[in-house]
Amino acid sequence: MRGKIFIQTNDRQRVVAEVSAYSLRRASKRPDAFDVQIMRREDHAFFDAREGALYLRDGSRCAWRNDDLQSFTPLRFMPPELMGYAGRALVIDPDIFAIGDVLELLERDMGGKAILCRPSNGAKGRAGCMASSVMLLDCAKLSHWRCQRNFEALFRFEHDYTDWMTLRGEARDTIGPLEEEWNDFDRLTERTRLLHNTRRWTQPWKTGLPVDFTPSERTRRFPPLGWARRARRRLLGPHRFAGRYRAHQDPRQEQLFFGLLRECVEQGVLPEERLREEIRHSHLRSDAFDLLDRTPPLSPAC
Repeated sequence: MRGKIFIQTNDRQRVVAEVSAYSLRRASKRPDAFDVQIMRREDHAFFDAREGALYLRDGSRCAWRNDDLQSFTPLRFMPPELMGYAGRALVIDPDIFAIGDVLELLERDMGGKAILCRPSNGAKGRAGCMASSVMLLDCAKLSHWRCQRNFEALFRFEHDYTDWMTLRGEARDTIGPLEEEWNDFDRLTERTRLLHNTRRWTQPWKTGLPVDFTPSERTRRFPPLGWARRARRRLLGPHRFAGRYRAHQDPRQEQLFFGLLRECVEQGVLPEERLREEIRHSHLRSDAFDLLDRTPPLSPAC
């Protein structure tokens, strides 16, 4: 069975997901050897049915918002169902871009594990949390993954969203290690294979726009910041006065994204009018076309 890559997204990140899909094929010597499917949150009605309902996240009760930047994240756990619990799948976030050939990952020996992924960063990683933003999956070993069923359990307070996302409910002996280079968190080096612009505050295509995600309300370094965020959310709503996206600290990562986007426009993958529509909806920064003009062409991938 052919390996398949799933990119989960929503309409706020749809263009970014399409750039990601383009990058996967661009960086592969055999782009016809795998399939890529974009999974949209908007295509699944069970999300809409829970708009505004309370669920458990980081130990607090929060309202589910489908217009949140990351409302697609439960879809990380849908690929085994879509594959009929057979074969191999790679699932990635939309803000991940290929530098290396993803076939090296799709074709590797999983050593009998159900999941390959890397640890989370910082304190979460030290606490045993795993990063589900990139997972190589043996679908036959994940028959207990039922995306809608597990999503609904959040609203019965049977488990915590954060525990779900960090794989705390999975048997540890079913999870194998994945090198950091296959999910490189905002780090671009000669070893990077998949670059992940995981710091939402500095995603290069959003610079200057109002924040449209829910910042974490659990901050170990300075707990009062989490309390303030919780109070702001309860009094003003999820995003009001949450701030604005900042410039990425590594200009090369901005250049990479806009270099890929430029190729998507030049090759007709993403027409200019589509980008103008995304700008009107504040899904793409307002100076995107200026950056496309200024960004130099990327070096050939293969």
